[in-house]
Amino acid sequence: MIEFKYNDGGRKEAGRKGDTGDCVCRAIAIASGTPYEEVYARLAEGNAAQRRGKRPSSAHGKRTASQGILTKRKWFKDLMAEMGFVWTPTMGVGTGCQVHLKADELPAGHIICSVSKHYVAVIDGVIHDTHDCSRGGTRCVYGYWTFSGA
Repeated sequence: MIEFKYNDGGRKEAGRKGDTGDCVCRAIAIASGTPYEEVYARLAEGNAAQRRGKRPSSAHGKRTASQGILTKRKWFKDLMAEMGFVWTPTMGVGTGCQVHLKADELPAGHIICSVSKHYVAVIDGVIHDTHDCSRGGTRCVYGYWTFSGA
């Protein structure tokens, strides 16, 4: 099992209300210690500027970070590197799940785990999110961003 601590990443302090699809923004704010509004603005700018794909998302071309972020895009990866994050893949095609959302399977420090349809901050083996998304330690981690500071 993994410990869970409620953390909205500063969303409420920023004056945002309700629930929305801002897990990427929250996770980055929590793991990096950057204010929520600053992270939101940078993600929204990237979302608004991204090129149109074959299957545009509901957030395509909109200056928002609350309707999901396409984390596979180059602009997103460049932003993460600029903020001081390094990507480590934990799963490949045909390899099956190698790493789960469990404290003993993740590195120490400030990381952001990519799990199915969700990004979650994990700090020294503790989930920091608005809900416990670990599925009892069975949720597969596709990869994680390690924060090394910028």
